[in-house]
Amino acid sequence: MSGMRILVVDDEPAILRFLKPALEANEYSMTSASSVAEAIKRIASDAPDVVVLDLGLPDGDGKDVIRQVRAWSDVPIIVLSARDREAEKIASLDLGADDYVNKPFGVGELLARIRAAVRHRMQRHNETPVAKIGDLEVDSVRHRVTRGGDDVRLTPKEFELLSFLARHVGKVVTHRQILSAVWGPAHTGDTQYLRVYIGQLRQKIEPHPDDPSIIITEPGIGYRLRDAT
Repeated sequence: MSGMRILVVDDEPAILRFLKPALEANEYSMTSASSVAEAIKRIASDAPDVVVLDLGLPDGDGKDVIRQVRAWSDVPIIVLSARDREAEKIASLDLGADDYVNKPFGVGELLARIRAAVRHRMQRHNETPVAKIGDLEVDSVRHRVTRGGDDVRLTPKEFELLSFLARHVGKVVTHRQILSAVWGPAHTGDTQYLRVYIGQLRQKIEPHPDDPSIIITEPGIGYRLRDAT
């Protein structure tokens, strides 16, 4: 699966059973946490693309997750809660949540709010939601890659790598930046991983993989996705 990584923080098994197939049907991959402590640990170690957060957790209030995570991360956080009091919404948003969805909820609405939160984060970072290079299109919000209008099937890591390059289209990104973003801070020296995956991507998206014109190597520095112009 080549979708965005969603961390759902909720201790209700029924919600997790409901959300997992719904998210996976829309090309997202889902992991879960059931407590404040586990949520903070997973956000730090797994670097999810979006956090969907319940406020009623067994070891504390979900707002504690927002408060602590916002000290070091701007990952989009969407509160999904049965608490519909205005004061709870205001407190969550003031702490740094990106959105607030009341239970019960519709999957379509939640997906739309996830896409909106991701777009807003990209805008804050001056990143490109959709990159077009020739007949190749990389949509980092909808998690779709097409070439000549046909879907390109990528593994999760291949998509993460291509999406990271696409969000910085035309700009050189270093080996360390790519490895940290895609594999995590513990892998910033694993350049062989990067070379292997770049090679795999070129086989799937380049007209001539042995003479690449889309993913450009910057010797000794990193890589650059060719600008659309």
